[in-house]
Amino acid sequence: MTQSIETRNSRRSFLKTSSAAALAGALASPLGFPSVLRGAAAGELKLGLISAATYGYMGAARTPGSFHGTAFATVCNGYDEAKRKQFEGTFVAARKRIDGAQVVRVWDPVKPAAERLAAACGIARVCDAPEECAEGVDAVLIVDDGSGEQWKYALAPLRKGVPTFCDKPLAMTAKQAKEVADLARKTGTPLMSASSLRFVPDILALAKEAPSLGEIHLATTVCGNELVYYGIHALEMAYAVLGGGAVSCLNVGQPGRNIVRVRFQNGRDLVLMVGEREWMRAGYQINLYGSKGWRSLTPNLDDLYWYLIDKFFELVRSGKESVPIEEEVEVIAVLEAGKRSLAEQREVPLAEVLQ
Repeated sequence: MTQSIETRNSRRSFLKTSSAAALAGALASPLGFPSVLRGAAAGELKLGLISAATYGYMGAARTPGSFHGTAFATVCNGYDEAKRKQFEGTFVAARKRIDGAQVVRVWDPVKPAAERLAAACGIARVCDAPEECAEGVDAVLIVDDGSGEQWKYALAPLRKGVPTFCDKPLAMTAKQAKEVADLARKTGTPLMSASSLRFVPDILALAKEAPSLGEIHLATTVCGNELVYYGIHALEMAYAVLGGGAVSCLNVGQPGRNIVRVRFQNGRDLVLMVGEREWMRAGYQINLYGSKGWRSLTPNLDDLYWYLIDKFFELVRSGKESVPIEEEVEVIAVLEAGKRSLAEQREVPLAEVLQ
């Protein structure tokens, strides 16, 4: 086989304004996550990998290969170079390995594709059902498979008490995301979902630098493609640096060209710009405009999946949350409210999309 970061304080409390209080009530967390690792805290983590070998965007026919699935597999297991060359479809070979973790089970709705991934990455068992990936393992990784419905695969492992990573977006609506988060809290099962851009070193460094810029009342964050599915990356960069507490969204853009003013309970305005391929090339940027200085950052994305999965393994081993799941629900609520705002041409409170 070729061998190929606690970054945030707890989510800021909402001020006791009416809309913030309503949202805070909807997102309230009754429990924390304990460490539930089954006797392997000092040893190798055994992992199940779900929906990892094919991809179909929003109902399209699934095609061989998976950007995230192969990246997650290779960051844990490495890969066989000769079998990689024979692999059909997208194959992302991680340049950097995480020690002490091994994918031992994999499932995909297209079994031959799962078998090819297993062969290339030395995964011992190809499962016949996604639920089987949660058997005899310490944690499961659920892959962004393009459906926007990968959250459904999280329900079984959460009910079993198996720590679960559900790839972004946690769901396409805030209500769905909250249902999954509520199940995790009810069962006490560790659950993480996040954009990988939260944890790249450039974003972490910017979060440390931000206080030196003074009060930040205005910021912008930008990326390409669809608002919910891909806009989550741009939005989570801002959350990683500035924190949460959004209360409403006003989208003054056009179809395919989203310009969302996200207002926060502390009065900050964040402009989230997300343009589809017809209108702009893809990329990522965040800009902070402070009372003492400005900063503009286009982050380096090298090894971004290493940082993401490493943070999940920290949760599995210690129970220590880098991103409270309630904050991820809030992120989905912002994106949904931004989408509804454009469709209905009005400002949308976050509390509305959670009802």
